[in-house]
Amino acid sequence: MNLYHTGLSELYKEIEALGDPLTGISDRIDFEKIRPILSDLYENDTEKGGRPNYDPILMVKILLLQQWYSLSDPQIERDIRDRISFMKFLGYPEKLPDRNTIWYFRERLSKTGKDRIVFNEIRDQIMAKRIRIKKGTMQDASFIEEDEGEHGKPRGEDANTRRSRDGASATKNHEHHFGYKAHTLVNEIKIIEKLSVTPANVHDSKIDLSIPGIICYRDKGYFGSECRGINGTMDRSVRDHPLPVKSKRRNIRISKIRSAVEHPYAFFKRMFHFGHVMVTTVQRVRVKTYFTAMCYNLVRARFLDRTA
Repeated sequence: MNLYHTGLSELYKEIEALGDPLTGISDRIDFEKIRPILSDLYENDTEKGGRPNYDPILMVKILLLQQWYSLSDPQIERDIRDRISFMKFLGYPEKLPDRNTIWYFRERLSKTGKDRIVFNEIRDQIMAKRIRIKKGTMQDASFIEEDEGEHGKPRGEDANTRRSRDGASATKNHEHHFGYKAHTLVNEIKIIEKLSVTPANVHDSKIDLSIPGIICYRDKGYFGSECRGINGTMDRSVRDHPLPVKSKRRNIRISKIRSAVEHPYAFFKRMFHFGHVMVTTVQRVRVKTYFTAMCYNLVRARFLDRTA
């Protein structure tokens, strides 16, 4: 570390004393284990060589910061050069990427599906440090709103428009939604285990994230749908067949348990401001959702450590 970075490190100590939300996040994850996952993301080992790539761990950390603070690509490009707490989180790198490099890295993740693998690695590291009694999981879904754009304009791969290509309309409780839907599976300590992203018009019951052998608590919207795990779905009355008292009591018990699934969504929308996106495809929304989920899991892990 040169004298410039030494000076920044001293300044950061004052910031840390005042309170830095990022404190303790890097210490909980061995980011080096992510490197092999992303080793084949770029191919510059040709005879002609290629433009030097940025450290993939640096890029992953930048995407975490971007979702944590709900920043656009131009904003994160500026803030990783301007905010001392960001520089500390990134390890005071000598060189930082521009907005285009950040966009292309995220795009490669979306096309290769590496975002899911990185999420799984961070989740597994968090869970490996905890004694877990598998009491059950909870599944639910939440809308991610998108810009509906001007009606009548074309949509599709070749459309030159900001209007979402993959987003769809849906109505719930007489409210109109346009965009996407995040489906999540949360375990008993409120860590996100699995997630999926679909257009908003895909019904919750079409996505089964349950784990074989583990009970999965779900609301009435999943009634009658497939469940690979032990089915803990609430009962629903059908025409001319009202619910018996036993089923009503069962629903009350399940409702109290599955209410924990709302915890991540509250963080998504209130802390990370992830209720509305401006990207145009379901793959791009998926990457942002995975990184937001990583941020949530890291915050949740820090809380669990402090209250242990």
